[in-house]
Amino acid sequence: QVQLVESGGGLVQPGGSLKLSCAASGSIFRIIAMGWYRQAPGKQRELVATQNSGGGIDYADSVKGRFTISRNNAANTVYLQMNSLKPEDTAVYYCNARAYYSVHAWDDYWGQGSQVTVSS
Repeated sequence: QVQLVESGGGLVQPGGSLKLSCAASGSIFRIIAMGWYRQAPGKQRELVATQNSGGGIDYADSVKGRFTISRNNAANTVYLQMNSLKPEDTAVYYCNARAYYSVHAWDDYWGQGSQVTVSS
C-alpha cells in the first residue's frame, strides 16, 4: 500500500502565495507521475498540475504562469508553489501519485486533501 501525506494548506489573501507538499511512502516499486488536483464546492475534481518521472509537466490553463510543480524523486515528494492566488483558486487540493506497487501492477493513490482558501 502507498500512503500520501500532504501539508501546507491554509488561508491567504488574494495575491498571496502558498506552498503545498506531499510525501509518498509505503510499498512503492516505481512512481510514474505525481501531481495535484483540486475540488471546489459544487464542482468536479480537476487537474492542477502533474509531473511524470521523465520530467514532463502539464498545467491547467487557469494556473499557468502562477503555479509551479516540482519533485524530489529521491524522496518521492512533490511540491506545488502557488503564487498570485485568486479567490477562484479556493478548493481542497489533493496530491496524486500513479505508481507501480509491483513489477506489472500500478494504481492511483490520493492524499487526504488540503484546504486552500483565498479571501480578504
